[in-house]
Amino acid sequence: MASHSIFSLSRRSVFAILLGVGVLAVANVASAAADDQAAGLSVMSFNIRYGTANDGENRWEARHELVYEVIRKYDCDIVGLQEALRFQIDQIRAAVPAYGEIGVGRDDGKTKGEYSGILYRQDRLEVTDSGTFWLSDTPEVVGSTSWGNTITRICTWGRFVQKGSGKSFYVFNVHLDHRSQPSREKSVVLIAQRIRDRKHADPVVLTGDFNASEMNPAIRYVKGDLEREGVADDLKKNPVPLVDTFRVLHPGATEVGTFNSWRGERSGGKIDYVFALPDADILEAKILFDMKDGRCPSDHFPVMARLSLAK
Repeated sequence: MASHSIFSLSRRSVFAILLGVGVLAVANVASAAADDQAAGLSVMSFNIRYGTANDGENRWEARHELVYEVIRKYDCDIVGLQEALRFQIDQIRAAVPAYGEIGVGRDDGKTKGEYSGILYRQDRLEVTDSGTFWLSDTPEVVGSTSWGNTITRICTWGRFVQKGSGKSFYVFNVHLDHRSQPSREKSVVLIAQRIRDRKHADPVVLTGDFNASEMNPAIRYVKGDLEREGVADDLKKNPVPLVDTFRVLHPGATEVGTFNSWRGERSGGKIDYVFALPDADILEAKILFDMKDGRCPSDHFPVMARLSLAK
């Protein structure tokens, strides 16, 4: 009686089995790569509110776990932070250790003062270049201010490479002035120039708390909206107009307030953004209205987008 052991198979049969296993393995790798590409790049902008602010029941010590939970839950590749102090970033990274960081304190170019820092998933991304510039007439001078803002403002940027796809991209993260409209307008012009002058023609994402709602000239400039009157000439020439990822998918949404006053308010203007180049494929975009037991993680709702890089 013939044996049915694998040892009795012909060489041709063994080869066919091995070939089938190889084809299956290649298919699985291709499928995984396709899944990675479909997942895209996920980006969050999150003003976490100063950890030293006298906010009573909303002080940092009483809400930091809520901040950690939001960052864990959405598990974004990139998180652009605003109003982040050194000890807050340290605590976030201790609580969510998958993230690395780039950025400096605005007061001394090291650790003092607010960061417009960028967190990134170290297992998914590699940093190849980064820097910070000051939003002033002298952007390389640490601590410099201009344009009517009494508070120092900065923009931190980084160039990243996806470890799976090898695709590279830039992220710029900013917190614009809350009082001076001239500062907001001149700041976005400077940022647009820096985006234009980037070393590599990679996709770009711009995150931040702009302290400006959607009809503000500074935001209209970022989006390349040239159909306006009464605006200075230098605000009519954005060399790299961007799209508001949220509005690409939700053009008619009305409950878009991102400054929640600690009460979960949604009726105000949207002042927090994730912008991208127009050729980006926006897969998902939303305002994260997360609250727990009636409490907000911050006085701003974070915003996030998931997009497929064009290049």
